[in-house]
Amino acid sequence: MNRLYRLTLLGLGIALSACTLGPDFRSPDARLPDAWALQQGPVRSQPEAASVQARWWESFADAQLSALLQRAVAGNFDLQLAASRVQQSRAVRLSSGAAQGPSLDGQAGYSRARNSEEGLNDPSGNAGKSDYNLWQAGLGASWELDLWGRVRREVEAADAQLAGSQALRDGVALSVLAETASDYIQLRGAQQLRLITEQNLQIAQRSLTLNQTRLDDGVATHLEVAEAASRVASLEARLEPLRLRERRLGNALALMLGQAPGSLQAELGEPAEIPQGPLRVPVGLPSELARRRPDIRQAEAQLHAATASIGVAEADFYPRITLSGDLGLQALQLGDLDGWSAHRFAIGPAIRVPLFDGGRRRGALQLREAQQQEAAIAYQRTVLGAWHEVDDAMAAYEAQQRRHDRLQGAVEQSRVALDNAELQYQEGTVDYLNVLSVQQALLSNEGELLDSRQATSLALVGLYRTLGGGWEQHAGGA
Repeated sequence: MNRLYRLTLLGLGIALSACTLGPDFRSPDARLPDAWALQQGPVRSQPEAASVQARWWESFADAQLSALLQRAVAGNFDLQLAASRVQQSRAVRLSSGAAQGPSLDGQAGYSRARNSEEGLNDPSGNAGKSDYNLWQAGLGASWELDLWGRVRREVEAADAQLAGSQALRDGVALSVLAETASDYIQLRGAQQLRLITEQNLQIAQRSLTLNQTRLDDGVATHLEVAEAASRVASLEARLEPLRLRERRLGNALALMLGQAPGSLQAELGEPAEIPQGPLRVPVGLPSELARRRPDIRQAEAQLHAATASIGVAEADFYPRITLSGDLGLQALQLGDLDGWSAHRFAIGPAIRVPLFDGGRRRGALQLREAQQQEAAIAYQRTVLGAWHEVDDAMAAYEAQQRRHDRLQGAVEQSRVALDNAELQYQEGTVDYLNVLSVQQALLSNEGELLDSRQATSLALVGLYRTLGGGWEQHAGGA
């Protein structure tokens, strides 16, 4: 046992003094600007000192939207799949880490045997002339001395892969939040457009009734009545596609929440206003983007794993030393198995030296190096793509805000024009074509204003999505 003790200490000393092959990973430079480039003019999404709001959906001040987002994170199947992949990565990490320590196995066995009379020595001492029993029990241990850091690099790569799967889960959470909010905004937009169409239909029906009365009185013509009736039919035809769009958007929301089609009709069937966000949005500093955006963190983790894999491939060129030991009991009779004379042991190192493999290890190393180069390029591409997305999202939000202001003024003037046209028509100073033309202009402007409100809210959701805000609130539960 003293020899075993000395060998164990020797192995520990060698392991502690071992080196680690391969390049050490360093976080790459994201190469982001010091400040975001701002558009000229009334920039309302100008960056402020504050960072991106984590619970950005609360800026819309819509309690139903906030509740739907919470339910989507809890019930969305894509997010559940991503969480399952995180658990798989944790299991891989556990398996890789186990290789850093020794393994210990217990065994026990019994066999009934008979050796050849002409063969090797018969352990029973019967020269192969009779059967014998063999009883065995013992413990076996082995430990690979990680002299070159192969196992350490494998664990490092597993850690990086786990971080990558967690970033992927966070990215799915971010997508679920943004897509649920977008579907909800579009649903409210479709409902508001239907209300506007129904209001214009009521106006058109009153105009048709008025023209019919004027025709009976001999004041209006059949042409004016036909034009009014055509207007009524055209508006009625617009309602069905809008109802269909509401149903589809409601089903899309139900799918995001992991629920059956039509399950949200009771709570979302009543029309409500499109949620509007703030005029000014703090977007933080560009340097924060690499920490917030899940896709950038995932790309960095993939680069880390690829870098660690180079060390694994380099270690394969060097010898592997394994310490192994076997301690047990062996006897021909079960009653003799507990005696000191039945004990046995074996201990010693084993070394495996690579000599020739036809270039397999060299090819594996070159593959790992090329994969690291690919991961580095992918990281830079991801960062640059994120930069472009943020710039486009900021510009879109600013443009939609300016468009909304112009259209709001156009709708107000169109309503004044319609009131005057209807009054002049009743007084007989203009014909119905003028009223019809003004009605059409008002409906068009109201539709565009509604579309602008929806587009502005969607642009804000898109801005928050590109900035990578929101997933932090749900990463633990996802």
